[in-house]
Amino acid sequence: MAQSDSAFRFLKTVKGNYSYFNVDNLDNIYLITGNNRLKKINANGDSVAVFNDVKRYGNPYSIDVTNPLKVLLYYRNFSTIVTLDRLLAIRNTINLRTQNIFLVNSITLAYDNNIWLFDEEDFKLKKIDEQGKLMQETTGWRLLFDTVPSPVKIVDRDNFVYLYDPEKGFYIFDYYGAFKNRLPFLQWSNVEVSGKTMYGFSDGKLYSYELSSLQLKEYKLPAFFGEYLAIKAMNRKIYLLKNEGIDVYEIR
Repeated sequence: MAQSDSAFRFLKTVKGNYSYFNVDNLDNIYLITGNNRLKKINANGDSVAVFNDVKRYGNPYSIDVTNPLKVLLYYRNFSTIVTLDRLLAIRNTINLRTQNIFLVNSITLAYDNNIWLFDEEDFKLKKIDEQGKLMQETTGWRLLFDTVPSPVKIVDRDNFVYLYDPEKGFYIFDYYGAFKNRLPFLQWSNVEVSGKTMYGFSDGKLYSYELSSLQLKEYKLPAFFGEYLAIKAMNRKIYLLKNEGIDVYEIR
């Protein structure tokens, strides 16, 4: 029986057997099903699109849903990005190796529908276009920082690019690639920037940081969340992936 408390109010369960999920800014949920399909369901729980060829290059390392109109599947072992449209039909495929980019752990869609990535070989934040051509890049991070971060997540939100390294925190750049700020929130997992709020999880707690007010809040995750396979905060909601489906809670 689902429960609620003063911090988290139960909203619904999306039933099914899923191995992965992500959520966009319109509350669409993207799910990899037990039979290896990528399924998109809207906020009402209706299935609106399916992509049947998820394992074209093995298991995707990440699925970026920054823009619901353009989804990025990243296959790290093949240095390949597959872009899908809003109905999850293939738009195109980018082989990063043809651009001499061989080691990338994190990508995301840019505000202008190009792609940000962090090149782990020359330690630069780069933007490429739909054909994989380099459009811009930062100064090498060895020149910018005493110790070089290794970001596990990139987020493009509201005129800034956020790169997160659990050992060093958030590094914030503007759209021209200029370094602006660093926020030393360490050892967070499943980080996200949703609107003006940063989210992250650590030691059984959800942390939220308001970029406008600079206010940091923490919420202890309740015992009634139970065992879960994955967790994400987005749009002032928490999503819990469990064996029987995804539980959705409002963050009060």
